[in-house]
Amino acid sequence: MKDMNSMDLPNFDDVIAAHERIRPYIHRTPVLTSEYFNKLTGAELFFKCENFQKAGAFKVRGASNAVFGLDDATAAKGVATHSSGNHALSLSYAAGRRGIPCHVVMPRTAPQAKKDAVMGYGGKITECEPSTSSREAAFAKVQEETGADFVHPYNDPRVIAGQATCSREMLEQVDGLDAVIAPIGGGGMISGCCLTLSTIAPQVEIYAAEPEQADDAYRSFKAGHIIADDAPVTIADGLKVPLKERTWHFVSNHVTDILTASEQEIIDAMKLTWQRMKIVMEPSCAVPLATILKNKDVFAGKRVGVVITGGNVDLDKLPWMQG
Repeated sequence: MKDMNSMDLPNFDDVIAAHERIRPYIHRTPVLTSEYFNKLTGAELFFKCENFQKAGAFKVRGASNAVFGLDDATAAKGVATHSSGNHALSLSYAAGRRGIPCHVVMPRTAPQAKKDAVMGYGGKITECEPSTSSREAAFAKVQEETGADFVHPYNDPRVIAGQATCSREMLEQVDGLDAVIAPIGGGGMISGCCLTLSTIAPQVEIYAAEPEQADDAYRSFKAGHIIADDAPVTIADGLKVPLKERTWHFVSNHVTDILTASEQEIIDAMKLTWQRMKIVMEPSCAVPLATILKNKDVFAGKRVGVVITGGNVDLDKLPWMQG
């Protein structure tokens, strides 16, 4: 599982092991429903609320699995990653719980709320320019200096296995799902959904939701190979990164379709969720609902699990208050 150069992929036994390993460090998040959204969409929607997760995002699942799976000698050197926010603060949280160092490369444009959370959990931040190439170059230097174990935000079998515990819980909480939809950036959560559902509920359709302005996964899916954008611009800051070989494996083999939404549709869905469900969610999490509202015919009459992936929002910069 540690050799990141080979195409090692997690299996469902890894998911079960991950769930036991991380259970003391995560919440079993609730599933909420909304009559308003059911009527609006013509579907039965079940919102898996990872915005209530430890560290405010689903990524604490994968991060905790990686951190608590390390042997003591490796753990002593700490962990390191590059992330726009939620993986950074989740890895910092997990490292803090284990009492080991955490080094994080973050784009200078990352939301201040996420930077504050990383530092609050004891993570050490190195800033970079907001592009994949800059991020990876800065990270290489940090890892060389520290010797820390690299926990990739999504292209890591330990992380994918951890993220898969979310959909495993959802299947235990909701009977008879016809489909599951989650946001897609690098593809860690979607890969976890694919791993769980293809194993224990293969009849469930899997949809990924992506911003139109960062639609490299959509274009990859249509082209049949990875297309990577270096620095897309979208309000959904958690969805700017490209697919990698492990997540592409799951997406290309198990995803039913990838749907996109415009910036305004994302903002409208985010605001509507705040208004109607009274829960805080970040823009990236609003993309699935935005695509459901845009493609009602795809989901009408179905029982649909909707993953709300995180709630780490800069409350001083809400998107509908800009301008």
